[in-house]
Amino acid sequence: MQLIKKTLVLFTALLLGTNFAYSKCKDPKQLRFSIIPTEESSFELDLYRPVLKKLKANTGKKIEFYMPTSYASVAEALIGGFVDVAVLGPYGYITAKKKDKSIEVFATYAKKKGYMQKEGPGYESVLISKKGSKFTTQKSLKGATVGHADPGSTSGDLIPRVVWAPSMNTDADKFWKRIVYTGGHDLTTLAVHSGKIDAGFVASHRFDNVVSKGKVKLSDFNILWRSPPVPQDPFVYSGKLCDPIKKAIRSTFLELGNDPGAKKFLDNLKSSKFVAMSDKDYDVIRTLAKAKAEFKKKKKK
Repeated sequence: MQLIKKTLVLFTALLLGTNFAYSKCKDPKQLRFSIIPTEESSFELDLYRPVLKKLKANTGKKIEFYMPTSYASVAEALIGGFVDVAVLGPYGYITAKKKDKSIEVFATYAKKKGYMQKEGPGYESVLISKKGSKFTTQKSLKGATVGHADPGSTSGDLIPRVVWAPSMNTDADKFWKRIVYTGGHDLTTLAVHSGKIDAGFVASHRFDNVVSKGKVKLSDFNILWRSPPVPQDPFVYSGKLCDPIKKAIRSTFLELGNDPGAKKFLDNLKSSKFVAMSDKDYDVIRTLAKAKAEFKKKKKK
């Protein structure tokens, strides 16, 4: 009898401990979702609506969209617990992960072959100039004005500084007359096209979006340099969410390729499906970030 009592006490303690551990995870009544901003974020939000509707059905949660003002504001909202699910830039992801280790990447989209974009879950940083201008080679751009998307952009700032510049045996800030932060890859493309800037670094898939809208043509530009491929934008969630919620979010995106209702959304991404991703897939970005940090240290000396 005494043994039975001890067993019951032990079982109760284990059960309470399990419930206590589970109760520490986040189980909100609603989930906030956000994306890194583009020139037409409101248009993108419309395309996300069927996906968010499916996310609501799968999680049983009300879904609220948070409209950000910058790459950094998305990460800050995620770290601060205001946003639960988000799309970050690769560089923005590893930066946010440093500040909040609970953030988890779970998927990204596999791109179809496009105008500049190659097939697969990777993309490239591409240096472009306007066709017909005097800027027909990389060396001809010395002393010119170049567009970078955002200080938090992988292909629009990090790669130009730590991959392109070393390949030219130069310092980006010294090579260019001026670096202009345009606010997005689409804006960089349009600024090069209009002649407001002499050249710009753009993400291959973001450039394709501008071509698809009929605003520019690939033939309007000189392609002067391409980077090695880097992984596409990570879709992430707060690791503080309870496991059943995370599982529902993950399956929502990974099953989009089989959902006819998501076709318009995937077509806009120039994709046919989402693929699972892990933190290790973004180690290449960490290598780039480390190179950038070392580069900055050298500049201070």
